[in-house]
Amino acid sequence: MQLIETDDVAEFEAILRRHRMARSDFSLSATDTTDPKTDEIPALQGELTVRRTSTGQVRQYLISDSTSWLELFRNDIRGGAFVGQDSLGTCAHMKRQG
Repeated sequence: MQLIETDDVAEFEAILRRHRMARSDFSLSATDTTDPKTDEIPALQGELTVRRTSTGQVRQYLISDSTSWLELFRNDIRGGAFVGQDSLGTCAHMKRQG
């Protein structure tokens, strides 16, 4: 089992497309923080770093069975967390039209 499943990457890319952001402008980096010393059958957990290359903006998300990094990422996108100078004109134009 992987920290970031193929379906999650597909949803991440769909979120970017819906917000007209280029996938090539983003990188994902996952770090496994699962405790190997636990006696229980551990669920995978880790930290995911999402970086927008053109702006240098970075957000980190926890990955586990009890969190949805995709929902947090979606909320960040909606809130403008990854908006850079290249997008400001587009956002202002869209607000004037709306």
